[in-house]
Amino acid sequence: MKSQTSTLTDDYDNPLITTEEDEEAHEDDLWFLPESLEEEPDDLPPGPRAEPPDTAVIEDWVKAEGVHAARLARVAGRLGALDDRLLRGPEGWRHRLALIEAADLSWFAGDRVSSDRLALWVSMRLSGAQDDPNALARVGWAVRRLTGGPGPKGDLAAFLDRRDPENIEDSTERFEDRAGGWLDVMAAACDFHPITRACMGFHLWSLAGLGQHGDRMEAAVTASRIAASDGSGAIFAPLAMGGAGGLRVSGSPTERLARWLDGMNNGILTAMRTLDGIEAWTGRAESVMAQLSGRTPVALRKTFSEWPLVSAPMAEAMTGASRAAVQRNLTRMEESGLIREMTGQARFKMWKADGV
Repeated sequence: MKSQTSTLTDDYDNPLITTEEDEEAHEDDLWFLPESLEEEPDDLPPGPRAEPPDTAVIEDWVKAEGVHAARLARVAGRLGALDDRLLRGPEGWRHRLALIEAADLSWFAGDRVSSDRLALWVSMRLSGAQDDPNALARVGWAVRRLTGGPGPKGDLAAFLDRRDPENIEDSTERFEDRAGGWLDVMAAACDFHPITRACMGFHLWSLAGLGQHGDRMEAAVTASRIAASDGSGAIFAPLAMGGAGGLRVSGSPTERLARWLDGMNNGILTAMRTLDGIEAWTGRAESVMAQLSGRTPVALRKTFSEWPLVSAPMAEAMTGASRAAVQRNLTRMEESGLIREMTGQARFKMWKADGV
């Protein structure tokens, strides 16, 4: 008589139910497993640990600063000379340089706001049908930040005029968190020279998630303020008026810092030449207009020293003089060779100080 089997099988002779004896025999065959997974000894050597990304970034820029130490010292010296000159000069010089830098930055950022449109917008909030209001708002913000006010070291959101909305999706990273990460990296680089720290901050801007439309303008303005943070005369370090070559994003930190220093050096030299021209023009204008009476000639000289381009309505608003007085003095200044009309139009004329 045949004995009964210990398993039930399906049509393909595969076991469906096993007895306890079969299960124990199957476990005995698993000789390669430890008796207890929880008690397995951890005697393996520790694996290599990756350095925090911030540390790696800082080390790269430390090397870059060391490679270009001599060039950095020369550029810092020239920036100090510009700072001293602006500290001793009239307030209008800073305003003029800020307008030039903001206009050049707008072309670098793709907004392409010309100097005459910028002057009308900043002075009188006038814009044409062809002007992009968002672009004008961005370049207007740049002028305000390049002429004064608290820098980006403290409240970056206030400096950029950017705030998180009250209602924000859970999956969306808040701006204050992204800004906090960027500020942490900048704080870790506190031993760097401000020029190096500004260059690093500019190139880490997009990586920190701070980018949006117009972020190149924001990054450049923020960096220019950081580079001049040790001074008391220069509000910003010129970056764009020398050609914006240092704002090109490519290469290693060493290569980027080299272009940054060259671009800033060109910007400082351009700013110095601009100040030389406006100082010489002011002396010539005082001599030519010495016989003119009233306060309008003096106010017009000040206006032309502060603004790269001036229209008759702008001059009227800046000086507080009547339209007739402004037109009369503009005509005298043009006949004397002090100013030159730039548009070639019969209406909506714009003048600039000749030779500047």
